[in-house]
Amino acid sequence: MAVNMTDNDERLLVLETGLVALQNNSDLFFKIMMACMIFFMQCGFAFLEAGSVRSKNTTNILIKNFLDVCIGSVFYWAVGYAFAYGPGNKFIGTNWFFMIDMPQDEVDDWFFQFVFAATAATIVSGSMAERTEFIAYLVYSVILTGFIYPIVTHWAWSGDGWLTEMPGYEHIGFQDFAGSAVVHILGGAVALIGATILGPRIGRFDNKDEKGQEIKGHTVPLVALGGFILFFGFLGFNGGSQGSISNPGDGVVVAESIVNTVLSGGVGALCALFSKLVFYKENHWSLLTTINGGLTGMVAICAGCDAVDRWGAFVIGMIAGVVYMLITRLMVKIKIDDPLDAVAVHMGGGFWGIIAVTFFARDTGIVYSWDSDSGLRLVWNIVGAVAIFSWSVCTSLLMFGSMRAAGILRVSRAIEIKGLDIAKHGEPAYPLTAYGHGWVNIVEAETELENGENEMNRSRRQSIPEHIKLECEKNGQHNNGLYNNGFTRE
Repeated sequence: MAVNMTDNDERLLVLETGLVALQNNSDLFFKIMMACMIFFMQCGFAFLEAGSVRSKNTTNILIKNFLDVCIGSVFYWAVGYAFAYGPGNKFIGTNWFFMIDMPQDEVDDWFFQFVFAATAATIVSGSMAERTEFIAYLVYSVILTGFIYPIVTHWAWSGDGWLTEMPGYEHIGFQDFAGSAVVHILGGAVALIGATILGPRIGRFDNKDEKGQEIKGHTVPLVALGGFILFFGFLGFNGGSQGSISNPGDGVVVAESIVNTVLSGGVGALCALFSKLVFYKENHWSLLTTINGGLTGMVAICAGCDAVDRWGAFVIGMIAGVVYMLITRLMVKIKIDDPLDAVAVHMGGGFWGIIAVTFFARDTGIVYSWDSDSGLRLVWNIVGAVAIFSWSVCTSLLMFGSMRAAGILRVSRAIEIKGLDIAKHGEPAYPLTAYGHGWVNIVEAETELENGENEMNRSRRQSIPEHIKLECEKNGQHNNGLYNNGFTRE
């Protein structure tokens, strides 16, 4: 009988061990897959930004988006994760540099947090597009992913930071589930300072018109594709922030977060679209405004996507669309050139989201409770948001101001006018020599005719459609090749 009890105990122990392993592996797999979805947002940012700039700067903006991942991975491994989540004090982590002595079960969390850091860095490149020196990009990308962002992460998410508990009220902490403040206010504030110190693109505000001269991007389809990818990525960004899937209630929180994200983004897009039509008296249904309004709604819901009811997500998204329209107009009025509207989307949406969660959080929000604790949560979230904004602004002023003083922040006027792709990278995104319409070269055909017209040459010449002939005669055949790129033959 004692032998049978021992056998049963051993079997029970094996089952319990297997169940724990299954739970741990399920959580790890969930977090890695959600992080992969967030990683794919880099592709969305790349398309969105590439479509929003002129064709002569496409390669430049694409390499920056690609290097956000490369630079971020190296420096977040070296120092960033240690500053953010390593054991330390209330301001900064001081251990686990280069992952030394870091527990093995933290590796999955490193990857999950790294993709958030890369997202914060990517926000900045859009606001500073088309006129930033490449060396300046390398410098700010390293500092942002290795130092500026990790410090804020430690404050709010490490469990040891000063924002974790409100002094004297330990039950009240900073509410930012998926990064309205930690990621988006920070990224938007750095973008604001960068665009301000860098100055507007040539021609953007050169005339006396209050709205300036709009500089359009070169391909709307790429912007739309990028917008779709970012919408998809936000589902992992917000849903994955639960960090686990095996505990009771995890699935419900993930599902709620995703549904609220979709709803807030959708309402934000519609609100921005109709605001432009009704309040700003525009006569067009703007795709670009719709995309940015939707992204602002998704940014705003980050802070409380796990905590608000569906009607709360609707209200948050609706106001987010209005916030986007107001801030993007304000940026134009004060003549700060932001080609991607990153400040309006991320900083504007982030500030509204961090405030909104304290109003609409189920059971604890001001709308539900109307007590001193709900008021204190609002105060503490505002304190946290202001602290994150101030940190981002001060470090950015020092960083961008130093680069401007050193003369490495902005490209020369000649290069900005001609484009960065050829001058800085030697790789135009759309080389004219790679294009062709399949028809015989007119100059070649006419030369052959001059040297001796025959029936074959005549038929070749006559086979060219009239609109092709007119196009070549208008532009000059010699301009259709290598040198039609803004640069002279010299």
